[in-house]
Amino acid sequence: MRESSTTRRQVLGALGSLGVLASTGLAADANMQAPSSSPTSVAARRAELYALLGRLPDRTRPVSGEKLGEVERDGYILETWRYDLNGIEPVPGYVARPKGLTGRAPGVIFCHSHGGGYKIGKTEFIEGRSYLQPTPYAKALTDLGYVAICIDTWIFGERSHTTELDMFKAMLLKGQVLWGMMVYDSLRVADVFLQRPDVDPARLATLGMSMGSTAAWYLAALDERMKVCVDINCLTDLQALIDDNGLSRHGIYYYVPDLMNHFTTAQINELIAPRAHLALAGLRDKLTPVVGLDRIDAHLKAVYAAQGHPERWQMNRYDVEHQETPEGRQAILAFLRQHLT
Repeated sequence: MRESSTTRRQVLGALGSLGVLASTGLAADANMQAPSSSPTSVAARRAELYALLGRLPDRTRPVSGEKLGEVERDGYILETWRYDLNGIEPVPGYVARPKGLTGRAPGVIFCHSHGGGYKIGKTEFIEGRSYLQPTPYAKALTDLGYVAICIDTWIFGERSHTTELDMFKAMLLKGQVLWGMMVYDSLRVADVFLQRPDVDPARLATLGMSMGSTAAWYLAALDERMKVCVDINCLTDLQALIDDNGLSRHGIYYYVPDLMNHFTTAQINELIAPRAHLALAGLRDKLTPVVGLDRIDAHLKAVYAAQGHPERWQMNRYDVEHQETPEGRQAILAFLRQHLT
């Protein structure tokens, strides 16, 4: 595959992924101050985060897709696609569009969850999961008049040709990070999605549950084209997870070398501000310790207030474990209607 040109920042990022920065004193202090909200500083922090994601394919390589077919399903049109996003392996995907759509509509990038369902992947988008509300998001979003896309991410669905651990190890040996490759594909999905004539580039959102939640807030943090981010049940403060002896609760895919020497979860999500961001969490969800939710919520309330848009940040908490609630689904759809019109 083609690699992007190497910059000093990428070299430092690569060294960091090997633990070199921590040992040389070049790493940022674990209690670093929150970055400035100036455009230059925010762009630099995005580049810093991207550099931590390992050796990625060229960010500017052309992306394309082949439409394999379409069917009418539950009142909407479901398209089946095969995309070339990364130059390594083809990426299967679904696009759901409202029946009879004319002109451009808001677009939503739906990121599927993990839940141990390696063979499920993008099928979650059209069939749902046990921890989501009964109406699948392909139906819910097209009912709002939106066009939505969902791909199989690495090791899921039609891309489930090896185990998570084996893929993590194979990538590690090449200087790659599994989570970084997942995020890269999400960024390129946005590129290919915006090639569609029925998607309005000014009204783009990303949404996901669990692993898909984290994918959504990483995508929104790195890509300013996401005007709205909705994350369900995976806004995890890593230090709180460590303090709660909870690292084993997340799969190996979740962990990025050297990340905590550069960012907290709150600081990654700060890169989304002042764009609209709704987070939903379960008070009994062991993947997101409450002390961490408190920390993130307080930080982002201050960030959004300082940028003049306190109403664009919202964290809803429900007395449940790792699941979407009926009230949460209603809040999500209302938030999308409010910010994608």
